Amino acid sequence: MRWIDRLPLLWLALVALYLVVAPFVPEPHLTEKWRMLLQGTLSRPIDIFDLFLHTTPLVVLAVRLWRDAQRRRHKA
Repeated sequence: MRWIDRLPLLWLALVALYLVVAPFVPEPHLTEKWRMLLQGTLSRPIDIFDLFLHTTPLVVLAVRLWRDAQRRRHKA
């Protein structure tokens, strides 16, 4: 997990933010794919890949922030 700690936080946040809102028009893929998942219509491989692609940076950012918080808590 050390590779996550070495990722620059600013760049990680920017990539995550960009992929959350991309493409801007007509609606972000993440919104569309999560709606499809909740409706039970997420079945095509390209749609599953899109969900994975657009969600992964958010998960990595969340893990990074959690690890930073844990490190700060243990130092105090």
